[in-house]
Amino acid sequence: MTDENPRPGHRVLRLVEVMDTLRRECPWDRSQTHESLAKYLIQEAYETLETIEEGDYPQLREELGDVLLQVVFHAAIGAERFEGDPARFTVDDVADAIIDKMTRRHPHVFGAVEVSGTDEVWSNWEAIKAAEREAKAKADGGDGRTSVLDGVPFAQPAVLLAYELQKRAVRNGFPADLVGDDGAEGGELFAAVAAERDQGRDPETDLRAAARRFDARVRAAEDAARADGREPRELSEGQWRAYWSRTVG
Repeated sequence: MTDENPRPGHRVLRLVEVMDTLRRECPWDRSQTHESLAKYLIQEAYETLETIEEGDYPQLREELGDVLLQVVFHAAIGAERFEGDPARFTVDDVADAIIDKMTRRHPHVFGAVEVSGTDEVWSNWEAIKAAEREAKAKADGGDGRTSVLDGVPFAQPAVLLAYELQKRAVRNGFPADLVGDDGAEGGELFAAVAAERDQGRDPETDLRAAARRFDARVRAAEDAARADGREPRELSEGQWRAYWSRTVG
C-alpha cells in the first residue's frame, strides 16, 4: 500500500539511494573526491543565485536540486571512509550537525529564552556562536581565546567578505565609525561597502544589481546602433555616448 500523504523529505531518501548506486556503478561518479567536486558546489550555488535574481522560481526547484545533490554527493564520499576515521561522516551526520546547530542557536524557539525582536535574536546568535568558537578552540588544544572575526571565510567574493567582516565586528561592539577607508589599496571600496551597510543594504546584492543594469543598458545601446545599421564594435566614443543616453529610463 502506498502512502497517499507522504511526509515532506521522503524523496531525499531516494536521492541518497540514487547517489549510492552512482558511486558503485558509474565510473565518473566513483572517481570523484571532495576536492574534485569543490568547483561544482560553487558553480551550482551561483547558478541558483542567478535564478533567484531573475525571478525564475519554476527553475529554482531544479537549481536547488543541483545544490542538494552536491551535499548528498559529499556525504556519500564521507561515508565510504572506514569506521573510526575522524573524517568519516554520513548524510545523517550532516543533517544532525545542522539540526543541532539551528536548535542551539534558536533558544527563543526551541528553549525558554524570550526575545523582544530581531535585534535581540541577532545578539543572542552572536553570543552563542562566540561560545561555540571558544569551546572549539579549547577542544583543539588552545586556550579558548578567539576573535570576533573567527569563522568569516575569506574564500568568498571580496564585496561579501568586506560586508561580513564589517557586520561581524560592529555587531560585537566595534565602533562603526572606525570602519572606513584606510588610505591603502581597496580602501575606498571597503568604505563604499560600509556606506551600503549603514543604509541597511546588502552591497553584494546591490552591486550585482548594478552590474545587471549596466549589462542591460550596453546591450540596449548595441541594439539601437544595429537598428541604425552600425556595428557596435566600430562605434566612436561620441556615438557610444549618444546611444547610451537613449537607454535612460
